[in-house]
Amino acid sequence: MTTAATATVGSAAATGPQSTAVRRLLALGRAEATLLLRNRTAMFTALLLPLFLVVTLRGTLAQQAESNPGLDVDSLLVYGSVGMMLSFVVYYNLTAAYVGRRGELVLKRLRTGEARDIEILLGTAVPSLALGLLMAAVIGIGGTVGLHLSVPVNPLLMLVGLVLVLATMIALAALSSAFTRTVESAGITTLPVMLVIQLGSGLFFPLETMPAQLADICRLLPTTPAFQLIRVGWFGTDGSAAATGFAGSWGAAAPHLVTGAIWLGLAVWGAVRYFRWEPRR
Repeated sequence: MTTAATATVGSAAATGPQSTAVRRLLALGRAEATLLLRNRTAMFTALLLPLFLVVTLRGTLAQQAESNPGLDVDSLLVYGSVGMMLSFVVYYNLTAAYVGRRGELVLKRLRTGEARDIEILLGTAVPSLALGLLMAAVIGIGGTVGLHLSVPVNPLLMLVGLVLVLATMIALAALSSAFTRTVESAGITTLPVMLVIQLGSGLFFPLETMPAQLADICRLLPTTPAFQLIRVGWFGTDGSAAATGFAGSWGAAAPHLVTGAIWLGLAVWGAVRYFRWEPRR
């Protein structure tokens, strides 16, 4: 009787919900989302600060349009706003999250369970990714409708660029966390990358308004290629040539695809090489 009961219980347990990568990612994401919602500083940085920068961006673009009459201010405003939103919500917030969970020994404890390293890192990133994509979608769709912008020339290319942006930012956040001792110091250690993203990726200052040599250098920066892919997919041009259609956009995007893939590989290598799972003693 006891043997039969034990076998029944064992059989029921075996047929219960199995632990899969998706289940583990969702569980880690829910836990991280709860912590994010409770952190007022993180929510302020994620929601209010980017909106303030959007207002600043409009004024900056309006001034540049005075010396560049052909500049499409409305298109660049929406494009730049989406980029800035993703940089703050994903890169900055995720860097602080990795540092905070490391200091609380959460990452170290998670490694003793079933979750693999990549699942822990991606699970921690789920809330930032979801919030960033939601806000970017609101700005992109709202701005497009409100400003009567044209529909994307190549949505597939936009998707490739978005995936490349997010993957690069996750890797850069993991890499930056290795050089960040506390959550409070994240604002300092992430500043160089934030400046590169905001000023060098064509978000605040379009590359076509820069001197030619400076623009060529900026096109080789880590996040510029991915953002340029989004711009080409949306408007059919990165500002260096006339707009093209669906077929022509792939040719315009080819250099950005190559450069972006190289930078993503370097960022992932750096994250794997230097990321720390517990505080340095």
